[in-house]
Amino acid sequence: MDLTIERLFASPDHYLFAFEGDRAIFRTMDRDAYHRSIFLDRRIAALTDEEVRVPVAALTAGDIAVPRIAWIFHVAHCGSTLLARALDRPDRNLVLREPRPLRQLGLTRVAADGDWRARLRLAAALAGRRYRPNLPTIVKGNVPVNFIAADLLGLDPGAPAILLYFPLRAYLLAVLRSPAHRQWVVNVTTQLGIAGVSGVDVAERAAALWLTQMRLYAELLAEYPSVRSLHADELLDAPRPALAAAAAHFGADADLDADELLTTYSKVPGQAFDNEARLRLRAEAAAMLGPEIACARRWLEGRPLPPRLERPLVGASPPLLDD
Repeated sequence: MDLTIERLFASPDHYLFAFEGDRAIFRTMDRDAYHRSIFLDRRIAALTDEEVRVPVAALTAGDIAVPRIAWIFHVAHCGSTLLARALDRPDRNLVLREPRPLRQLGLTRVAADGDWRARLRLAAALAGRRYRPNLPTIVKGNVPVNFIAADLLGLDPGAPAILLYFPLRAYLLAVLRSPAHRQWVVNVTTQLGIAGVSGVDVAERAAALWLTQMRLYAELLAEYPSVRSLHADELLDAPRPALAAAAAHFGADADLDADELLTTYSKVPGQAFDNEARLRLRAEAAAMLGPEIACARRWLEGRPLPPRLERPLVGASPPLLDD
């Protein structure tokens, strides 16, 4: 594929798939390919397997304008894919779910030198491209992206963002409920270098990860007026009002009649799953995880924690240390 730098910046059809050394890797997409791609990592549903590799230095050599992006930041296993997919209207606004370059930057944030910041600006600029100029692109990050959320919002302090979260108990029931979920906690806390978790119990790791994210979210709410918090149960228990509020906040559209989304597993289209099934899983986890919830609460004792996340998109802001 013969592409100029100008063409790469001009259209979302050229998706920045990853950074690899001093190269930026692009994959070929169209609007339907973005809609099919539940995640924009190795599970991407690109049009072809062809890749284009471009020197990062060539892409960051000039002034890079970052378009307005609507952001979804979340703590994982809290309905973010449902939210993002309901906002993904193929005839309207573009939604990018978990772009891999942003995750890479979140994991390398400790080396935030000039090159890292140039890559951050590049990744944001390319993520913000649009098919419909009058409608925003919405980007859903993943957990490592929370750790660069302030850097991303610093590129456009007026950008709208939603912080989707669970209070402590519901969070622990979501992330500790299976061996695979527990391994994810170990992996992500190790990758992110969360302070004080080396060798500790998985429940303590989960508490440390949650605490770090709650502090980050509180700082974002204090700093950026267009950021809203959203308690995940407000979305999952009554999705349509929350989806309507999210769409309005982003200046976008939502599929408020998304019955298929509400009755299937958002990460695996076609697999039956609904809020009743989610609540059954939570109840089963609660029957098993009482000692680990107590362990996590003991670990949190004496550590500063905001009492709640303010400025809710809908509903109330419950205490973060819920019973």
